[in-house]
Amino acid sequence: MNKAQLSLVNLSCEREERLIFSGLNAQYDAGDVVHIAGPNGVGKTTLMRIVTGLSSHYEGEVRWCGEVARGYEFHSSLLYHGHHAGINPSLTPLENLHWYFGLNGVAAASARSSLDTVFLNALAKVGLTGYGDIPCLHMSAGQQRRVALARLYISEAPLWVLDEPFTAIDKAGVAQLEQRIDDHAKSGGLVLLTTHQASALGNLKTLNMAKFAGGEQ
Repeated sequence: MNKAQLSLVNLSCEREERLIFSGLNAQYDAGDVVHIAGPNGVGKTTLMRIVTGLSSHYEGEVRWCGEVARGYEFHSSLLYHGHHAGINPSLTPLENLHWYFGLNGVAAASARSSLDTVFLNALAKVGLTGYGDIPCLHMSAGQQRRVALARLYISEAPLWVLDEPFTAIDKAGVAQLEQRIDDHAKSGGLVLLTTHQASALGNLKTLNMAKFAGGEQ
């Protein structure tokens, strides 16, 4: 894993002629877990979309390891978990994981049977034992989100951007996911997350978006 460093340089964003936030400068390094906090409407999800490259409606720069965050090199270093599950409902959980990690070059490095074992173990960790071959369209919205969360138990991407990752999982699942996030940070990863739940994550840094809302500093 390359040494992780994310820099947000004088970011500002307007939407429908309304200034969402401005003057946002921050830098985070390997090992950081950052809680993007603030009330609704201050731009938490908007910031995540900017960081991941899903939105280009902003001023300023997002830099990854010293370079402008764009292109394959950056996106291959990124795992994004958004409000939507981001899975293909016509595929099974196993097929979705094969597709996702094949897209990121993992499938070429290991036999399919070996990957099946890895993926089934990841599904078990998110409470989906026995669901590997069931089409996702027959699963609840919460179960589909768990399929997406299973990626976190496999991914080697250094930067994780997680929008409400604890939604639709039980207390034990939350504790397990918090441990996974903590392990990722300790191994040199960097995590940005939003959550409305109290978190037991240690050494959690906070980026309070309310500080930058409407241009207020």
